[in-house]
Amino acid sequence: MKNLIAELLVKLAQKEEESKELVAQVEALEIVVTALLRQMAQPEQQALIESIEGALDDVHPTTDVSDSDAALLQQYIKKLLRHPRT
Repeated sequence: MKNLIAELLVKLAQKEEESKELVAQVEALEIVVTALLRQMAQPEQQALIESIEGALDDVHPTTDVSDSDAALLQQYIKKLLRHPRT
């Protein structure tokens, strides 16, 4: 029983580490995108945002992706593009 608990704790620690790495990657990408958008002139920035949003509208998620997951992704992309980090 102790071995099972120890194994579960090790697996939990690994998952937590993977989660931290993913959070760091997402935050890094958010910073990069925000910096790139800020360097663009307003008309170019608007054209890029509209292009990305149009491409998202054209994508139809597979049955493997739930509607709520697709909506969440669109929500975060819109937030990133329309209301970048300060």
